[in-house]
Amino acid sequence: MSSVVNAAKTTLSENFGGNAQKVAPEGTKFSLEEVPDQSGKVAVITGGSEGIGYGCSHTLLSKNISKVYILSVSKKVVDSAKDAVAKELGEDKAGRVTWLQCDLSDWNRVLEVAKEIKNSTDRLDILINNAGRGIMTYQLTEYGVDRHMALNHMGHAILTSNLLDLLKKTADGGDTVRITNLASNAHQSAPKDTKFESLEELNQELGPNGQYGRSKLAGILYAQYLANHVTKQHPNLLANATHPGVVSTKMSTKDIHEPYPLAGYLMSAGLELFKKNQFEGALSTLYTSTVTKESGQYVCPPAAPESGNELAQNYQLAENLMKLTREVVKEKGGIDLKDH
Repeated sequence: MSSVVNAAKTTLSENFGGNAQKVAPEGTKFSLEEVPDQSGKVAVITGGSEGIGYGCSHTLLSKNISKVYILSVSKKVVDSAKDAVAKELGEDKAGRVTWLQCDLSDWNRVLEVAKEIKNSTDRLDILINNAGRGIMTYQLTEYGVDRHMALNHMGHAILTSNLLDLLKKTADGGDTVRITNLASNAHQSAPKDTKFESLEELNQELGPNGQYGRSKLAGILYAQYLANHVTKQHPNLLANATHPGVVSTKMSTKDIHEPYPLAGYLMSAGLELFKKNQFEGALSTLYTSTVTKESGQYVCPPAAPESGNELAQNYQLAENLMKLTREVVKEKGGIDLKDH
């Protein structure tokens, strides 16, 4: 009976907000107050001006981080976020934010942004790969690649690869450096026969849940790949993936109506009372970005390592994913993805 109760508590705390957060089993609890002081550190957060990304940015600034680079599409949204930070934390904290316009599906722009970051800081302690396309319909980018994979995974792989030397330098200097990929329990919606063996496979239309779920599976596998190929050589450089839960964000209140004009109301309105706010949704990511000493894990809220499904535990699938990623960004974008 106790195992059943613990399982129920885990499901509630991992996925829903409010009082559900209070029932997390012992050993998996984590709060914003437990985020340690970040003085002297530098972070890069994609999509860091709204939703979960803002929850991370705001919290790190409240913990005295020296600089936060926010990569996002809209300057207006960033300015609004900075105004909120200035009001709540002071002008000094808001002044620590540097905005870089970047659509992660524009791979050439990702390269430019990575270069700008490397030219303006001598360290990087935290990389949060958060920006993403949610549960939406199938599209191809101008590169001719499924937009979910091109943005949610490949854009972040290009960014991470091009920041890796800076991350390694910081880690090799003795500090713990952490990379977090925003994944989701929706990775279970990826096709069971996913192989990551060809562009033709990537460009199959799977439906909104399948497209999104496969890209989130990629986030878990990429973290494992980095743990296997980077952490082993640089023990202070950790890479993990996280599930945020059901969070009230633009994805769950507006974007969901793009694929599901009517049925989307179950997600946008019906579940609103049970959703996490942006700070609750950021807990697992803040844990993996500031506290954990492990690498290659999939962490659910507040701080509960989980195995993920069978595909998420497949070492060879992670290798296939990154081999295909290198081939696609080279063929379609003319970009040489650095060997990790």
